[in-house]
This record gives sequence, structure tokens and C-alpha cells, in this order.
Amino acid sequence: MSNLDRQATLSVCGGRGFVVAEPVRELLTPRRVQLGESTEVRRLLPNLGRRMVGAWAFVDHYGPDDIADEPGMQVPPHPHMGLQTVSWLHDGEVLHRDSLGSLRTVRPRELGLMTSGRAISHSEESPKPHARFLHGAQLWVALPDTDRHVEPAFEHHTDLPTVSAPGLTATVILGGLDGSTSPGTAYTPIVGADLALTAGAETRLPLEPDFEYAVLSMSGEAEVDGVPVLPGSMLYLGCGRTELPLRAASDAGLMLLGGEPFAEEIVMWWNFVGRSHEEIEQARADWTAGARFGEVLGYDGERLAAPELPPVALKPRGRVR
Repeated sequence: MSNLDRQATLSVCGGRGFVVAEPVRELLTPRRVQLGESTEVRRLLPNLGRRMVGAWAFVDHYGPDDIADEPGMQVPPHPHMGLQTVSWLHDGEVLHRDSLGSLRTVRPRELGLMTSGRAISHSEESPKPHARFLHGAQLWVALPDTDRHVEPAFEHHTDLPTVSAPGLTATVILGGLDGSTSPGTAYTPIVGADLALTAGAETRLPLEPDFEYAVLSMSGEAEVDGVPVLPGSMLYLGCGRTELPLRAASDAGLMLLGGEPFAEEIVMWWNFVGRSHEEIEQARADWTAGARFGEVLGYDGERLAAPELPPVALKPRGRVR
């Protein structure tokens, strides 16, 4: 999925300066962004108060939207570099096309994982015809410097491992959780898991104390470590936890995101993750010139034009607290 913000700003993310080295309960408020004609997303990362969680650098939650009489998701061809995109659905379908020639329909609880590496372009759209409801999350994972120039790739995994406890089923999307490991390719110590809780469930999920974590609420009424987390909001949890108390007042869906704090500083702008303003500037020029990112065949429409790039990147400073 693209960042369609035409006023896209440069963000310096990563580094350990803003990592909270102890357990906290920091509720993040989303920013609402229009995505195409009929889809509005709630953007949780990057956030004014929180740029990354482990290697997770971008989180959008959308729906559930009734798109029975709407075009649904319509994201024209656009470029990516230096990151992985993770597509995760609770309702609906998304048709993925990319410049490698991939053509796949991603359905609920299936992993669509695209590694942009040095450069790729893709489009995403609701198929014709499509299901009535669309509900899901789109996430980006920053690639470490050692792997950010790898060859681009697309993976579609329909059979993912699960972890179960009374009232809880956790599907491991990326990385590992409680001894189960996703088949999706990961480049840093990371975890992404879909948590399905039944009404009345009260359980504890094992965590890695060296990871930092956040929980995104997808649906229902749930408490995370005693904090009510409403759908479309996200609770940042910091580091130093060995387990996470969960309680559901109704059937609820959550996403657990975590990983080793991302040590490198990155520069993120529009759909690019790099290490300098000059690198971002070159990527924008390449996309505008039709070079490097390839061509998406079969999409009925024009590709996205890059917004104007701000002239200067600001570098915030912070300390581990």
C-alpha cells in the first residue's frame, strides 16, 4: 500500500534514542488519511510521539468499510525501496500486481509479503466483483543496512502457524512467537501476530524482554495490560516484558507488533526508506524518470506521481528512557 499523502514529510526514524527500555502503557491516537476514492485509513505509525516499534515503521488500519457499491481499494502503481510491505486482512480481498510480474489475490488471514529491497513497484485494488466488506491493516518493515539492497521479491503464504491458549488463537504473521515461526522472510528479530480473543477470555501471552512491543486493536472490546484499547488505536508497551495480560469483554481482534529495537537511523519519505536525503532524492528522480522501479502491467490507470520533496531533513535527538 502507498502513502498517498501529497504533503509527505521527511521523517528520521529508528536509532535507540526514543526506545523506552522499560514497560510502559502509551496509547497512540491515529491520524486519518484518505486512500483513494472510498477508503479512509487510520495511521498509527509514524506517529507524532512514536516513529517505530522494532523494525515496524508504518502501520495503517482500515475498515471495516461497506464497499458493496463502491470501488473499494484502488491504489495505482507506486514505488518502494528499503522496506517490506505486509498486507493483512480480516475481511475482503486485495489484488496485488507488481513489477516482477506477480499477480495474487490476498484473502483474510493470508500473508502478502513484498520485499522491495533495492527497488520495486506495485498496485493494490479490490477485485471485480469484490466482497461487501473491507477490513485490514497495511504495515511496513524497515530493512537493515546489510539487506536493504536485496533483490525484490513477493511471497504469498496461505498456511500460517498458530499459538493457542484458552480463549486465544494467535496466528504468527512474521517472525516468531512462543516457539512458532512464520514462513515469511524476516531480516531482523521481529514478531507480528494476529490475536483472536473470544468474549470473556483472560490470558497472558509470552513475550521477549529484549523486544519492544505495541498492540493494534482491529475489532471488539479488549484490555491490554489493563488498558482498554479501542479499534483503530494502538498501545505502545516499551521493552522489558516477559508476558502480556489480555482480557476481552467481547470477541476481539488485536495485532501484536514487536521486535528488537531498530538500531540504525533511517530516513523515510513517501514510499521510500533510505539513509540520507540525497538517497531519497535520487529515488524520487528515478521514479519520475521511469527508471529502476520497473513497470506494473495490467493495472487500468495511471501510476502515481511522486509529491514534491522537502529540501531539508531534520534529525531529532533523544535518549533511552
